[in-house]
Amino acid sequence: MLVFMLQQAWQADYGPKPQVAEVVTSEAVSTKEDLPATAANTAQTEQQTGEAPTAPKVAVSNNLITVKTDVIALQIDLQGGSITNLDLLNYPVEKENTVVNTLRSLVGLSVPEINSAPVRLFNNNQEKLFLAQSGLIAAPGQTAPDHYTPFTSQQTSYSLQPGQDSLVVPITWTDGNGLVVTKSFTFKPGSYEITLAQKVSNQSGKIWSGRQYNQLVRAPDQTTGGMLTGGMRAYTGGVISTLKEKYKKISFDDMTDENLDVTSQGGWTAIIQHYFASAWIPPAEQENHFYTKALSDGRYVIGSISPMTNVEPNADTQFVSQLFAGPKIQPMMEKIAPGLELTVDYSVLTIIGKPIYWLLNQIHSVTNNWGWAIIGVTLVIKLLFFPLSQASYKSMAKMRKIQPRLKELQERFADDRPRFNTEMMAMYKKEKVNPLGGCLPILVQIPVFMALYWVLSETVEFRQTPFILWIQDMSIEDPLYILPIIMGITMKIQQSLNPAPIDPVQAKVMKMFPIVFTVFFLFFPAGLVLYWVVNNTLSILQQWYITKHVLEDDAHAHHKAH
Repeated sequence: MLVFMLQQAWQADYGPKPQVAEVVTSEAVSTKEDLPATAANTAQTEQQTGEAPTAPKVAVSNNLITVKTDVIALQIDLQGGSITNLDLLNYPVEKENTVVNTLRSLVGLSVPEINSAPVRLFNNNQEKLFLAQSGLIAAPGQTAPDHYTPFTSQQTSYSLQPGQDSLVVPITWTDGNGLVVTKSFTFKPGSYEITLAQKVSNQSGKIWSGRQYNQLVRAPDQTTGGMLTGGMRAYTGGVISTLKEKYKKISFDDMTDENLDVTSQGGWTAIIQHYFASAWIPPAEQENHFYTKALSDGRYVIGSISPMTNVEPNADTQFVSQLFAGPKIQPMMEKIAPGLELTVDYSVLTIIGKPIYWLLNQIHSVTNNWGWAIIGVTLVIKLLFFPLSQASYKSMAKMRKIQPRLKELQERFADDRPRFNTEMMAMYKKEKVNPLGGCLPILVQIPVFMALYWVLSETVEFRQTPFILWIQDMSIEDPLYILPIIMGITMKIQQSLNPAPIDPVQAKVMKMFPIVFTVFFLFFPAGLVLYWVVNNTLSILQQWYITKHVLEDDAHAHHKAH
């Protein structure tokens, strides 16, 4: 586990970094390099480059309209209709721990200042740039508004009122020759889904042909490493879902190495980070083309483009897509698009992580407290492993019993090591003791423990959720370090119930274990330490009961035989 964590940290700090190509200033290079590269728009881009060589590096203007619902607040840039500065109102960056702060002020320590602003997903700050862009690309020789084109709006701000079942924000563009495009963003209460409809009204007297594109553009945020508690790093980067592959990560490094070029029916593209995800979901029934690009100034683009559509004169057509931007709550994401819930990434242990998450959810629906849900899951896991641990503790109890005789053997054959080993094995056989019996249950539990680590670290429902008293956030370390210390004590008690190794060096190492583990667990999520404390406590009770009864039963049997 330690080696794995070291390797993760090493990769993040010293691994290969994406190459940021130098910005080429030659006139031939299109300043709109973040537009999807399709044969249909190459000519158009070249035409526009001649007209506007000073197009900005990033399509961000000051002409913004604000939108607010009960769960999100955002801005729509009238230059192209990009979504930016999206705040998740129910998710503050940091949460105050009232108990710890009360204790601090009682002792006379200052209370630390916290950042209680909501988490910001989309952002037009150049260093943390993250935008949801959309637009239309017309056939050669025709016009269409992309994410650089200025739109107009009737209002500068919109707000979803209580009781209102939806809010529609329309922005409009016209070429002055009978082509009108209306982009409508629809918001619903309690929802992190935004429906985008791009309506093309063609009164130009000739057929208009074009396609819609949706893309996410992001500059990797240098300020946050996305560290999980306990030292592992969360993945921040692109994800694509197609019929062929339900969930595939495409990191910023992958985007630097090569451009993605895949076509699939349905599917979606996303950029995910710890706890939160942003995804464009084009219509499921249409054939979508997915692409990525690494831009020359260190930004990355991932998106999809629809098939070419013709709009007859005096007719309208509508291009629709969904944008999800919010917390990675699995039951909610399952309903939005197939495979979207996989953005909650439990790594290689998903096969164990998923049932654990399901069980936690079931227990939480009864207890309404994630801490008690963890205790419930611990009990269930303990029951599942009961036959295994039963065998293990019986084996340990028998080991304890023959310990004095083993010591005697060791002294007798101090100079003849091979003979001692032979005699020891014979004794194990006679007494029906399996020396490895004690290790097996621990080995079986390691994958479960690791899966639980990922579940607690990756599941947004645990973020800033309280248990009792001073533990007001299960996803970060215990602020008073009480749980890890209790964990260390339970481990020590458990050890005293086990037979000590005959080898003095081994015995010394074993004595160090509770201390080493306590130090480790100081930095683990409180929820994970809670699992371990409950697990150890149950183990102690089980072991104490078995040791007492096995030894007593054996003593009775021995007495009867005599």
